Amino acid sequence: MLSPELDLIHNWILTEIWINSTAIPPYLLILLGDDQGNFAIYEPKENYQLIYAYSSYDEAQLWLLEDEYERVEGRILIEEVA
Repeated sequence: MLSPELDLIHNWILTEIWINSTAIPPYLLILLGDDQGNFAIYEPKENYQLIYAYSSYDEAQLWLLEDEYERVEGRILIEEVA
């Protein structure tokens, strides 16, 4: 894991929203990546607290997939989740 002092606020180039749709209500996390290849997962529900930081997208994605998160593509309607 990387240091929580990542400068993703100013250098981010990738943003993804990940959802755990098995939770009610669905649980969201934000994945940000910077221009140096660093990736961090933030929790919007906890004032955007840093959850984990990784040195590759694959590591971050693996953690999210192992915890049953799915990357949000487009719009998810509640009927699709239920």
